[in-house]
Amino acid sequence: MTSNETDIHPENMFLCYPLRPDSCMKLHRLTVVKVVMYVFMVLMILTTVFGNLLVIISISHFKQLQSPTHLIVRSLAASDCLLGSLVMPFSMVRSVEGCWYLGDFVCKVHSSLDMTFSISSLIHLSLISVDRYMAICDPLRYRMRVTNNIVSVLTTFTWLFSFLYSFSIVFSGVNKIGLESFIMQVYCVGSCVLFFNKQWGLICSLLTFFLPGTIMSSLYMKIFHVARKHAKHMSERVTVLATRGLKSQSSAEREGKAAKTLAIVMGVFYLCWLPFFTATAVDPFLNFVTPGDVFDALVWFGYFNSTCNPLIYGFFYPRFQKVFKILISTYIFACNDSSTFDT
Repeated sequence: MTSNETDIHPENMFLCYPLRPDSCMKLHRLTVVKVVMYVFMVLMILTTVFGNLLVIISISHFKQLQSPTHLIVRSLAASDCLLGSLVMPFSMVRSVEGCWYLGDFVCKVHSSLDMTFSISSLIHLSLISVDRYMAICDPLRYRMRVTNNIVSVLTTFTWLFSFLYSFSIVFSGVNKIGLESFIMQVYCVGSCVLFFNKQWGLICSLLTFFLPGTIMSSLYMKIFHVARKHAKHMSERVTVLATRGLKSQSSAEREGKAAKTLAIVMGVFYLCWLPFFTATAVDPFLNFVTPGDVFDALVWFGYFNSTCNPLIYGFFYPRFQKVFKILISTYIFACNDSSTFDT
């Protein structure tokens, strides 16, 4: 044993860096709690990565799915897939162990990528709501206004904005102006926490969540009302008594399905992100009273939205269900390959 190893006191074994007096403390968790957390988070990461990867492969492989709407969905899936593969694994270790072992620079890169992919995902959700609004409420001009080239420009701008916005904030440190003394008091080696002052806490929350959320809510409510109106008109046009009951039932079913889909979209979106961005905006005004474990849980609630997105925008649609069956039978069960499917 070296002299450094013999100097380690038993209580120092609970430090992230036992040889550093300014080290952070490890989180004291029971082994069974750690195992449960790791299992849950690994399953969540795998679902996020492979679910979104399946959506990306499906849209890229089948020409029938390469419409403007599906190209936005593919770009959304890329954001969520990158979040699950490049960000969530490192966040998992930090959340379970309570320590960051990769240094301050990698911490900044990790925080920047976390913001980039999360913001990109939120903006893509807004783009999908705008696309659906134009397709349903203005279908005659939709094909002329919304093309694959227009969508490519919008998604490229979304990626560039998310990347530049996130990296410029984190690496410039503008979010920490006025918090220098507070950060010096709470800083320890082995931590990776992104603090926001009052100004940037409000700016980030309003710009990246509440504004896209307001757009989504207003557009989806308009879509729902238009869908109800269309269903009502279709029911009123039924004149043949023999088929009247069947037609009315199908219209009611369409209306109920549309309402259910929109409720799931908005419900999952707000359930996952509203607590985190509310805490981000309010916590600086309360002198950061939110416990670290609570804030960390809110971060994972936000991640969960990326896990749910392929389920909502992919698995709930019959076209994607057919595509998934074809891909699974082709590449897993080695059946005949196909780049088309019957609609």
